[in-house]
Amino acid sequence: MKKTLAILLTLVMVVALAACGNSSTPSAETTAAAQETTTAATTATVETTTATDGAPVILSKGPNGEDAVSATTLGLTPDEIAKIKAGNYTAAIVFHYGGNDWSTSQLQGLTDTFNNLGIKIVATTDANFSAEQQVSDIETVMALNPDIIVSIPTDPVATADAYQRAADKGIKLVFMDNVPQGFTAGQNYVSCVSADNYGNGIVAADLIGEALGGQGKVGIVHFDVDFFVTNQRLEAFEKTMSEKYPNIQVVSKMGFKDPNATSEVADAMLTQNPDIQAIFAHWDVPAEGVLSSLRAAGRTDVKLSTIDLGNNVAKEIAEGNILGLGAQLPYDQGVAEATLGAYALLGKGAPAYVAVPALRVDQNNILDAYKQVYQVEAPDWLVEAAKSK
Repeated sequence: MKKTLAILLTLVMVVALAACGNSSTPSAETTAAAQETTTAATTATVETTTATDGAPVILSKGPNGEDAVSATTLGLTPDEIAKIKAGNYTAAIVFHYGGNDWSTSQLQGLTDTFNNLGIKIVATTDANFSAEQQVSDIETVMALNPDIIVSIPTDPVATADAYQRAADKGIKLVFMDNVPQGFTAGQNYVSCVSADNYGNGIVAADLIGEALGGQGKVGIVHFDVDFFVTNQRLEAFEKTMSEKYPNIQVVSKMGFKDPNATSEVADAMLTQNPDIQAIFAHWDVPAEGVLSSLRAAGRTDVKLSTIDLGNNVAKEIAEGNILGLGAQLPYDQGVAEATLGAYALLGKGAPAYVAVPALRVDQNNILDAYKQVYQVEAPDWLVEAAKSK
């Protein structure tokens, strides 16, 4: 995490893709959201966690223990879309952090869907993981009187009062992944949208368990902050290792607070545990730091799994340097969030917790998975990397 607080982006603007960072994310012209009838998620084309009947299974629970409703069940009719377009509504997007591919893709799904609904985005902010900055962002955005705020709380406790002031002002709140402390769906906010983070934790564990043949020593590099999403991932990884792979021993568990400083954590883990055979890193950016450490130490024998399909780790998976990961579908999450905002404007009942299924990604399906996650064909650089395997 960078030490310097991110500066609030210029307000009263149409959101640009550059607001979150990666140029490989699809443009509005190439996405499925510009259909006449808006739907909240695309049909899965590659392997997901499935039940015996082949339907996706969502294992995560909501922030308040709610059962998940699939994002594929959301949608708006042409008449509902027409009503929204006639309302001249506005929205603001308040990120916890905008500097990764997950935020970029989520923003694109939001932007495309809001554009399709005729809802103007008046601001996008990036708190750079600072609760203090996010509170300031919320207050600044409130001055623009948006009808909807879509946001992910950096700290569910420190930001709760600011979000409540927005709700008291009549702004419809839709959350990504996490909700402020003490908030109840249908009272303080519309809904929360997430991926199946528990399912993705299972995927990350299975990748290591299978690669080690059910025996070995592993380490965990985890986000040492009380955050609902990452807590679910870690719980699922550890429980799967304990119950499904009892002959695999977790010999080291080290935390980080700065996602950009995980190479130092991995260095210490390798020094203290030279016989370690695999490492799980909490998401793609920390995994990049761990991989850098492994390379510097010449430890090409140590296997690595993670969660979230960023562009850098996609290339590493294609080349065989990372086992794989459990992927979110952030574009689909963005579509669902915008759609739920429209539900609130229409007075249409919304489920408390909505999720998209976990997606297993490895070297065998990397190109198809990339297309599903980002809603575009795999770029040439990834195709070339896949050819090198």
